[in-house]
Amino acid sequence: MFTLIIILISIIAVLMTLAVLLQAGTGGGLAGIASGGATTQILGSRQAPDFLEKATWVLSTMFIVLCILSNFVIDRSGNAGSVIQEQGVQTQQAPILPPAGEQLDDGASGSGTSTGEEGGSGDN
Repeated sequence: MFTLIIILISIIAVLMTLAVLLQAGTGGGLAGIASGGATTQILGSRQAPDFLEKATWVLSTMFIVLCILSNFVIDRSGNAGSVIQEQGVQTQQAPILPPAGEQLDDGASGSGTSTGEEGGSGDN
């Protein structure tokens, strides 16, 4: 349903853009574009600007209503957090493991350094 509303919003946006661009501030828009004023015979000298103005109002009203309606149709059953926050939580929860070929009981273990520290503190 949400995808359908987004498609309708896109189509209305394109139609509204065309309706606004065809209008002219002094009445020379659609009525004077095609074939040197031949559209004035088809639509009349004042019908083309009236039609485009009404079309603009209707399309803009539909655009706003569908934009507001799309907020109520959004699927909120999924995760509410962002993808970046989810990746951060996964990174923090992952344990840090040594490489597969090494063992913890090699000569670099913590027990050898702790005996040196005890001996050093006893000499003071």
